[in-house]
Amino acid sequence: MDVASTLPFQIIYRIVTGEMHEGETFGFLNLLRLWRLRRVTELYKRLEKDTRFSYFYTRLIKLISVTLFAVHSAGCFYYWLAAHHKKADNTWIGVQVADFKHRSIWLGYTYSIYWSIVTLTTVGYGDLHAVNTGEKIFNMFYMLFNIGLTAYIIGNMTNLIVHAAVRTFAMRNAINNILRYASKNRLPEGLKEQMLAHMQLKFKTAELQQEEVLEDLPKAIRSSIALHLFHGVVAGTYLFKGVSEDLLTQLVTEMKAEYFPPKVEIILQNEIPTEFYILVSGTLDVLVYKNGTEQVLSKIGPSDVAGEIGVVFNIPQPFTMRTKRLSQVIRLSHHHLKQMVQPHSEDGKTIISNFTQVKELICLIA
Repeated sequence: MDVASTLPFQIIYRIVTGEMHEGETFGFLNLLRLWRLRRVTELYKRLEKDTRFSYFYTRLIKLISVTLFAVHSAGCFYYWLAAHHKKADNTWIGVQVADFKHRSIWLGYTYSIYWSIVTLTTVGYGDLHAVNTGEKIFNMFYMLFNIGLTAYIIGNMTNLIVHAAVRTFAMRNAINNILRYASKNRLPEGLKEQMLAHMQLKFKTAELQQEEVLEDLPKAIRSSIALHLFHGVVAGTYLFKGVSEDLLTQLVTEMKAEYFPPKVEIILQNEIPTEFYILVSGTLDVLVYKNGTEQVLSKIGPSDVAGEIGVVFNIPQPFTMRTKRLSQVIRLSHHHLKQMVQPHSEDGKTIISNFTQVKELICLIA
């Protein structure tokens, strides 16, 4: 069928017989070309799965192609009914153009496509209408087909538009919920702004959130990705210098990445130590509250550790850590750290030694 749909039957006939016959047989043989439509369908399926092309525009072009093909096919068949009717003046186009058979084929095609489009779009001006019984039967089937085609097009377009706007709708809904919650509970303006900033950042960095991307992947792949992204950062911190590669690998694969907007407290003074953080990017202010006043003690940057004092000594956090600008951190719980260090006694001693040798920390503890 693939070969038959590409053969030039008219040229072959002329070469074999030497005649210039233009019969209806060749018109029907040309319908074999419709067999190649299945390859067009397969092409669109491949393009929809190909990430190099926009899914939205691929589907849009497919819908336009289906519509144009339906309009063209219906128009051509409708013209064929008129051209092969016994009485030319008793046809839909013969009423308007008496000698349409002797006029240009493009005139007939223009009339046919015009009728097909206004029928498909249910406009139906009535200037071109079915006259004989055959045309009326064809019109009935074409309009029934139009119901299904219109539903298909509208359904697909609605799905594409809604899919493109679903994230925006979810973000606006989440922000409205925060505003209602803050209003009902009379939260301070500063706290409300922090909540809004965190929610907006969550949606802006959604494609960078490792948990959402990695949750469906096998553990081995997740571990490899985490090592590629954060191994150098963890190995560069003072706390884990000199520890074994085995422990470093375990630590990195258990750490969770997170983004924080500016002016947000990651750690609060006097809170129970459950996690400590390693800064990947950004800057944190180290704050302490004394007699109701806030004092900035220092700043920490990439590869620095935050919250390790409370974790190592198992005491309430002595400082507040606040982001100065957009920051990415990786965090590890106290429980996981303790669990992983227990089988590595030498590494545990190295971590304690690194901790006690940092002069700034010793002074702060004192």
